[in-house]
Amino acid sequence: MKIRRFTEADRADIVALWQACGLLRSWNDPNADIDRKVAHDPVGFIVGEVADRIVASAMAGYDGHRGCINYLAVNPDFQRTGMGRSIMEAAEEFLLGLGCPKINVQIRGSNQSAVAFYQRIGFSTDDVIGLGKRLIPDNPTD
Repeated sequence: MKIRRFTEADRADIVALWQACGLLRSWNDPNADIDRKVAHDPVGFIVGEVADRIVASAMAGYDGHRGCINYLAVNPDFQRTGMGRSIMEAAEEFLLGLGCPKINVQIRGSNQSAVAFYQRIGFSTDDVIGLGKRLIPDNPTD
């Protein structure tokens, strides 16, 4: 798998990947999420491709205190092949290069396969509760 930065030409394939991985929710517009990431930190948005096909993605960010990973995805046809580990290693290298001391990830409680993946690559459960508050609705009806 070749890992590289996201380009605008990848947009439709990325949204399709996230859909295939079950990452999309009605209250999150994936195109708005892409626009926000590209406007704020395009370097931290990486994709993995095999034979010119997008098969993986990760959005890495760092706020000066903690790093985070969003939209980590591997096409279901390529899961459990090491590609998730590879794209996470690339995201970790990016964050480490910024001086990031720790990465936090948020996973939906129902996504036990994601929990197991992160545990396999060295993450552990923190004794915290994740809370959220929407400041800008992507879909005003939600």
